[in-house]
Amino acid sequence: MVKEALVAERERLFELLNEVPFLNPYPSHSNFILCELTSGIDAKKLKEDLSKTGVMVRHYDNKELKGYIRVTAGKPDHTNALMDCLRSLS
Repeated sequence: MVKEALVAERERLFELLNEVPFLNPYPSHSNFILCELTSGIDAKKLKEDLSKTGVMVRHYDNKELKGYIRVTAGKPDHTNALMDCLRSLS
């Protein structure tokens, strides 16, 4: 039951992230979704902006993943909070 709920929420999160103009999410089979930032958006700044609202994402400093963030699939309320913040930045 928990696994099915997590998979369903991950799929919902992926579809919602696809709607964000400056994100390019990659399909995932884990509870994380890797997203490439486009339009010159800085991953570290995005992480800092989101953290001010209580939403946490992971960014990377290494060269290969510098323009990416990692989002965790969790509870629907967490997805909703993340999406509200991302939409306010669009």
